[in-house]
Amino acid sequence: QVQLVESGGGLVQPGGSLRLSCAASVYMIGVNAMGWYRQAPGKQRELVAVIISGGSTSYADSVKGRFTIFRDNGKNTVYLQMNSLKPEDTAIYYCNLRGRRGFTEPTTDYWGQGTQVTVSS
Repeated sequence: QVQLVESGGGLVQPGGSLRLSCAASVYMIGVNAMGWYRQAPGKQRELVAVIISGGSTSYADSVKGRFTIFRDNGKNTVYLQMNSLKPEDTAIYYCNLRGRRGFTEPTTDYWGQGTQVTVSS
């Protein structure tokens, strides 16, 4: 069973920084993409940043220039460096991995349990 283990959330003041990390609990034969989503109270889950297998990245307009996604391919781990945090960044952040565990298994979306990020003075 594939589990995504997240860490790094917490409480930070506006303008501060946090780094989130997410690691797959088992070896994946193929990873198409890894990314971060977030969901604020009363809002729908939204894509924050994604990195595909070739290394290309994409970001939500609201975080461009402030957040950076990067990956350790050997460890199937993805990170989200968040700088210049704003109160509107407050949300639960979820890690996503799209990939295959084995050659005979289909490509599947896996999700982490979520980690709370709160930006407040």
